[in-house]
Amino acid sequence: MWYVMQVQTGTEEKMKAQCMRVIDGKILEQCFIPSYVEKKRYRGTWHTGEKILFPGYVFMVSGRLDDLYQELRKVIGLTKLLGTGKEIVPLSEEETALLKRIGAGEGPLEISMGLIENGTVTVTEGPLTGMEGCIRRIDRHKRKAWLEIDMFGRTMEMEVGLEIIEKK
Repeated sequence: MWYVMQVQTGTEEKMKAQCMRVIDGKILEQCFIPSYVEKKRYRGTWHTGEKILFPGYVFMVSGRLDDLYQELRKVIGLTKLLGTGKEIVPLSEEETALLKRIGAGEGPLEISMGLIENGTVTVTEGPLTGMEGCIRRIDRHKRKAWLEIDMFGRTMEMEVGLEIIEKK
């Protein structure tokens, strides 16, 4: 099951490292921070960097919730585990499927390529292929797209890299 830990924004890497160090590998199968590759232009050239998809959240994979909960008490700086009231709830199958589809936990989400034809966006390659219906806004100059997705029990906006290579 996939669980989400809310932490102070900016401390995600530190919290991930602490979880990996403190929690036994038999309990915590995987701990990751989904990120994406972004392109920025400064000083006349394009540079690539990495940016966090969900600032303030660290994702954990574990099949042993009770043990994980006990071990997380040792983690300093944990804000909360996402759930309903006092109950910790794993991500839904749809949320997990979406994260797996875009490759979360396997490295940064690569920049997708697409084109605009008669005002309609078509993603031709990359992890966003087939997700055109989720795209709410595109900034062609910054090479970014904002997707509207259902995550953590609510609708939220996710910023990703999308390069429009052609407009007809």
